[in-house]
Amino acid sequence: MTMRKTMLAIWASVATLLFVTSAQPTAYGLEFPMTTRLVLPESPAATALLVAVPTTATSVSASLTSALDSRRTVFSHEIALVSVKSLFIEAAREPNGAKRIAKEMMASDYGWGENQYTCLNRLWTKESHWNYKARNPRSGAHGIAQALPASKMEKVGTDWRTNPVTQIQWGLLYISERYDTPCAAFSKWRRSNYY
Repeated sequence: MTMRKTMLAIWASVATLLFVTSAQPTAYGLEFPMTTRLVLPESPAATALLVAVPTTATSVSASLTSALDSRRTVFSHEIALVSVKSLFIEAAREPNGAKRIAKEMMASDYGWGENQYTCLNRLWTKESHWNYKARNPRSGAHGIAQALPASKMEKVGTDWRTNPVTQIQWGLLYISERYDTPCAAFSKWRRSNYY
């Protein structure tokens, strides 16, 4: 019974989130579409979906049924993507998780290999110990890559204060644009104690 209550609470949270995100801004505030409802799955393994349903009790045509099926698929994929992003962010809150994510991003986004990762690991260990909350009280540098000013990270995302993945994305972009590689950035750091 406790598991059922927990699942209902989770689905209620998902329903609320999906309903609120479906709101449309208007001149008078938020307007919620009246043709949207949450369809909860029969089994806990399935995914909750927002579907458009007619406001009248008329029968649904085959083309509308097809449109609803495709909309269910889109929402399923969107929910899955949000879930995966959340898992990455949570993993990156710990130094080892941040290192794994940075290593994957380096390889996929920049083609940098193990030797470049070694340099990046040394650099960001010196700068922040891979702590996304790291802040230099003297300079104001912030985050895993120690952006200065910290607001530079808005180039990648406005959630830079709380999202270590945003900080990693910005840090890799900064290194790529300014130094070409993490090893070149680390060489600069060894000469100047900053990069």
